[in-house]
Amino acid sequence: MKKTIGSDILSSEKINQLVKELAHEVSEKNRQIKGVKDADPELMTESENKRSHIGKLRGRPLYHPYIGSSAGNGPYVELEDGSVKLDLINGIGIHIMGHGHPRLIETAIRASLSDIIMQGNLQPNSEYVTLTENLVKLSSKQSRLKHAWLATCGTMANENALKIARQKNTPAKMIIAFNDAFAGRSTMMAEVTDNPSYKVGLPTYNEVLRLPFCGHNSSKESHEQVLRKLKEYYGQYEKNIACMVFEPMQGEGGFKYASKEFLLPLLQFCREQKIAVWADEVQTFTRTGQLFAFETLGIGQYIDICSIAKTVQVGATLYTEEYNPQPGLIAGTFSGSTVSLAVGNEILKILTDEGYLGAEGKIQKIHNKFIGMLNSLAEGSCRGLLSDAGGLGLMVAVTPYDGTKQKTEDLIKRLFKNNLIAFSCGKDPYRIRFLIPATIDDNSINEAKRIIEKSVLEGR
Repeated sequence: MKKTIGSDILSSEKINQLVKELAHEVSEKNRQIKGVKDADPELMTESENKRSHIGKLRGRPLYHPYIGSSAGNGPYVELEDGSVKLDLINGIGIHIMGHGHPRLIETAIRASLSDIIMQGNLQPNSEYVTLTENLVKLSSKQSRLKHAWLATCGTMANENALKIARQKNTPAKMIIAFNDAFAGRSTMMAEVTDNPSYKVGLPTYNEVLRLPFCGHNSSKESHEQVLRKLKEYYGQYEKNIACMVFEPMQGEGGFKYASKEFLLPLLQFCREQKIAVWADEVQTFTRTGQLFAFETLGIGQYIDICSIAKTVQVGATLYTEEYNPQPGLIAGTFSGSTVSLAVGNEILKILTDEGYLGAEGKIQKIHNKFIGMLNSLAEGSCRGLLSDAGGLGLMVAVTPYDGTKQKTEDLIKRLFKNNLIAFSCGKDPYRIRFLIPATIDDNSINEAKRIIEKSVLEGR
């Protein structure tokens, strides 16, 4: 049987042994990292100089004084100043398996042997094919989604989603979106995003119609008010509404998540009026206990378009046969690096094959333990200083103090100083956001408890 040179490289025992040996050596080094550690005074000056330098190059400082050393182990990451941090934000959700995962290191090394660094829609290799195939197979189990198109990031996945919806429903251009939404940093996605500080000086196109977002514990009356507002918009704009976009759980918006009872009447109305339903799962994908949050909420059959990113290391737009766009509408020179495509596919394998998903899966168990830890603080030593811990799966948030912006930001800085990395979300109240790695264990959750307690009490 004839073989290509590429298949010879992939199947070579010598090459595979070298890859395994190299990955093993790196993983052994990473395993030396076992817990948090303060910075080394001998390394601090050089690290501070580099942080200052990158701040000048960017025109603004780094949010956290963070430059990684390229070493890490599960939930722990080593910085260039020699400190080790408990990373509970993971690049705002990029590293669901944490740092230094042995299987991902091996996958990345093997993928780096490819003839090309970047793959695109014009010249894909097998990694592109495999990831696309798996996304279609996994999404079609709980929805009508039948196609996937890869892109470099979540913003581009969202741009493609919007173009698909508008082309299908042309000449309609209006977008139904929710208060406190976040969709990305491009000009159009900044318009969809409901945060004035993210679009200072940008033009307003007046193409977005806002609805209130009702959280999972909201009242039936509030649900009915939102449905009435949607119908009012339709009465005013009718066939000029192209789509309704929603995050099943709002990231920037405070980790509020919707209930099926809230969403279902809206989705049914959109289907009746042929308004495209677009689920923005750039952050929720794989984090809610199922692969898709629409599975968690049981609304998959209503989804026409779904955008994902982060966990799979690239962006992707998934869509039904009905919304399959005409040639030329979506493309892209880059779809992602060979390493990103290969590692994204390996992450999906780990999550689907190793018991992470489902009501009794590892993700849900981590969620229960982490929420329990925060509630124990809120009911004990941090009574009156922490409240409203909640979320879905690996997406968890808690409100500190009185929920003001300054106190929340100050606490995030103290957490970092005390060797835990978190981020903020929401407004009125501002909250502490955690995107927990799926590799965290009980000991690390206990360490998180100690650091959170210390940092909260320091700010009383």
